Amino acid sequence: MLFSRLLALLALSAVLSACGGGGSSSSDSGASSSSSSSSSSSSSSSGGEFSLENARAIINSNADIAYAVYSDAVDTAVALQTAITNFKAEPTQTNLDAAKQAWLVAREPYGQSEVYRFRLSPIDSTNYQDEDGPEGDINAWPLGEALIDYVVTGSDFGSDQVEVASHSTTVNYPDENIINSSVTIDENLISNTATADDEHDVIAGYHAIEFMLWGQDLNLDGSADTETTRELSMVGNILTSGGHRPLEDFTSDTYAERRFQYLEVLVAKLINDLTSVRDGWAPNASYRTAFTSVANVAAARQKLAEILVGMGTLSEGELAGERMQIAFSSNSQEDEHSCFSDNTHRDIWLDAEGVSNSYFGDYAGYDSDLDGVDDVTTRAVSGYGFDDYLNAAGFSTLDDSLQQALANTATHTQAIDASARAGSPFDVLIMDENRNSDNPVYKAIIALNQQSALIADVAEVLGVDTSVVDEGASDCDTTQPDQTCE
Repeated sequence: MLFSRLLALLALSAVLSACGGGGSSSSDSGASSSSSSSSSSSSSSSGGEFSLENARAIINSNADIAYAVYSDAVDTAVALQTAITNFKAEPTQTNLDAAKQAWLVAREPYGQSEVYRFRLSPIDSTNYQDEDGPEGDINAWPLGEALIDYVVTGSDFGSDQVEVASHSTTVNYPDENIINSSVTIDENLISNTATADDEHDVIAGYHAIEFMLWGQDLNLDGSADTETTRELSMVGNILTSGGHRPLEDFTSDTYAERRFQYLEVLVAKLINDLTSVRDGWAPNASYRTAFTSVANVAAARQKLAEILVGMGTLSEGELAGERMQIAFSSNSQEDEHSCFSDNTHRDIWLDAEGVSNSYFGDYAGYDSDLDGVDDVTTRAVSGYGFDDYLNAAGFSTLDDSLQQALANTATHTQAIDASARAGSPFDVLIMDENRNSDNPVYKAIIALNQQSALIADVAEVLGVDTSVVDEGASDCDTTQPDQTCE
């Protein structure tokens, strides 16, 4: 979302009345004249005219954004690979910090891309039919860190959290792990990831690289009993938060060379996987052609449904439930998204930003210096969004309500981001003593629940007969953020 658009939304939230949980009207009285006429139209379920031409405009903008954001994800992953190569050539603290910085920047475009999940797009499917895409190799979590390298266990990292019940590698776990064994470290090894029912055997992707660079987020004395004593980070220096892997792990340690080898294989596969996803969205690629080929109203509604399911499921089931409420309701540091780097505040913000991008049909680029402002804008997209469609079709009140809900979400996710930058990252916000309704994590979960309800309202007025939230995405009741998920 354009940063200026965000600021405008935040201002809007201050003057509009509070949004309801899906109570917007589909018989909107705030009709405005159409900005784009349609040569092919039909009645929506609400009685309004469905504009095939405007639906195509949404779909094409959505594809343009996907190609742009995944292209940026590939570029930043290549920059991460360069930083790791430099670190191996000269293993200094400065170069370790540079690799960490490159990982944090690489997360900026990727986080905005996650709204393209849950819809059989190239991140989740190789053929637009089966759920066989590379997402599990790219961004699965929680990680199987004990299967990868040494870990420290305690009250906050008990066997129930870090123990690997089963895996598909040849490592003799728990006596050995990937780093201290003689198992061959190659792409085949890390392709056997997330094969166990509990997925405690994740060994590939962004978070495996994160673990190798940061290590576990322990106490300063190296102990793991952190449930009530999580340290604050130093204000203004994001690299001081999170794990405390010593530089010696990459210099004097017996397994230093194998750690570099593992990092090299991880980042090479990450680039290959992201490239395959990007290429699926490239102009004239088979997936993109299939997605953007809309012959009639029924086909248009199907493609709009795919976009809306990505927006709704990421908002409510995945982000509010799996990524926030599970950790918040149980004070589980292991269940925070980027638990090694303490970068979860950015994961949350970027996911929310991606939903807004899809709604407005815009992509501003990504933040390359980690100050919270998108400054790499070479692939920015200013397209046609659901807001344009709703206003053209006479549903301006519903557009106002959803813009207000997105702004409300932005207010609370921005507060989570600001808290981390001020020294209290997500793992401090989820501690038992901080679990209350004034916590921005609590408020953001509620806001995302309300946002998803309004996305469902958009689907209804467009005549999309599909639930926009995948019921299997989460077992959390996101109307009760402090309740443990089943």
